[in-house]
Amino acid sequence: MDQGGAAESLLSDRVKINGVVKPLILTADGQFRWSDGCLAVEKQVLGFSVEGSKIKVRAIVDTGAGICCAGSEVALVRKSFTFQPLSDDLLSLWCEKLQNYLDSLGRPKRLFVIVNPYGGTKSASKVFLDFVKPLLEDANIEITLQETRYQLHAKEIVHSLELPKYDGIVCVSGDGILVEVVNGLLERGDWKTAIKMPLGVVPAGTGNGMAKSLLDSIGELCTPINAILAIIRGHKCSLDVATMSQGDTKFFSVLMLAWGLVADIDIESEKYRWMGSARLDFYAIKRIFSLRKYNGCIKFVPAPGYEACGEPTSAEGESTSEVISSEDGSDKLLVNGRQYGYQGADFDMKNLNWRKVDGPFVSIWLHNVPWGGEDTMAAPDAKFSDGYLDLIMIKDCTKLGLLALMSELNNGCHVKSPYVQYIKVKAFILEPGTRNDNPLKEGIIDVDGEVLARGKGTYKCDEKTLMAYEKLHINVDQGLATLFCPF
Repeated sequence: MDQGGAAESLLSDRVKINGVVKPLILTADGQFRWSDGCLAVEKQVLGFSVEGSKIKVRAIVDTGAGICCAGSEVALVRKSFTFQPLSDDLLSLWCEKLQNYLDSLGRPKRLFVIVNPYGGTKSASKVFLDFVKPLLEDANIEITLQETRYQLHAKEIVHSLELPKYDGIVCVSGDGILVEVVNGLLERGDWKTAIKMPLGVVPAGTGNGMAKSLLDSIGELCTPINAILAIIRGHKCSLDVATMSQGDTKFFSVLMLAWGLVADIDIESEKYRWMGSARLDFYAIKRIFSLRKYNGCIKFVPAPGYEACGEPTSAEGESTSEVISSEDGSDKLLVNGRQYGYQGADFDMKNLNWRKVDGPFVSIWLHNVPWGGEDTMAAPDAKFSDGYLDLIMIKDCTKLGLLALMSELNNGCHVKSPYVQYIKVKAFILEPGTRNDNPLKEGIIDVDGEVLARGKGTYKCDEKTLMAYEKLHINVDQGLATLFCPF
């Protein structure tokens, strides 16, 4: 037996596998190796348990290419293998070495799981039972389950949740529950520490833009099994958070804002919900052939390289933001009393370069991540924590041109159209106006798939919204939130 004397192994021993004594090695780089197989601990091993004198290792493997390979996206299955050390002392030693290696990976041990059983196709409960629960149990992760019962329930839950008891919060739903969780964390009195809680997303809704963005970033399919594996492995990344402000009212966004064509399609198509996902394509065609334009104005602070976009202007007296020097000597953006760091963004901090574009507009679309849904790559250049929002702006376009643009949303090629301006921005002001063809009617502001504001004459305009259809300020805090990620 080698207890780690060789640099390439943590432990090497002869054990019984299927009743046959064979050499087994746990290498320093996390490989389980035996005569006719191997497992990559970090990528494939979920957890293990002791059953009498045997150790049962639970793993996720690719049945299409053998146990050593995990190249297939569609053949991942749960599998276990069992080996028996030749003495009780060796049993304890194997358990110690394997557990120490798993602990060194920084994996979560206790997760608070929020399931939305009513959202989208109402599949979240099944996704939890079929994928989330079995895999988390295989990984020896303790689960606290909470189902939501109504809109904003998740926000209420995390607002008072005893966060130190958990290593992360997992949302089994579409994007809506994640947005609620972020807002709940940022409205806590201890928001500065609360927002550092790692958040996981498992796709189980109509809009799965965040899960798609995370998994697509390394070429993986947007499936529940891939999403939960990313959470189990414990890798983390930072996520920008945008603050929507109107007076003292705030909303925190992690996905997107839409005004104009995209917002109209997203929200007004709800009247055709009986059509399923086809409602969006159907209503997009309907809206394009009866095209609306909206009066108004946008102002923004462009990212480096985009300073020539629009016309120079000043947000002085109109924005609630100002640049201050913080105690650590770095410059911060102060928005309604809350500090937001620039963290490496290349700005002239004392003279923000505000630019302006006047309407009318066909569509204004701000995105924080590349995918707005599983079939919509809205902002192909968007990054999770670059400190910018990606602005996709259409001022004028033929109807046939718009149809062509819509057909390229699944691959992001719409941004190459001469009708589209694609700009990265740090701060943004939206001044929404009336419809160009009817000054008695206004528009809808859609944030993260929900209505933030409805103007007069719009779909369900009598329903109360968080904000008014008036000037809206948007600032980005770089890397404020934390996500479990596959990379």
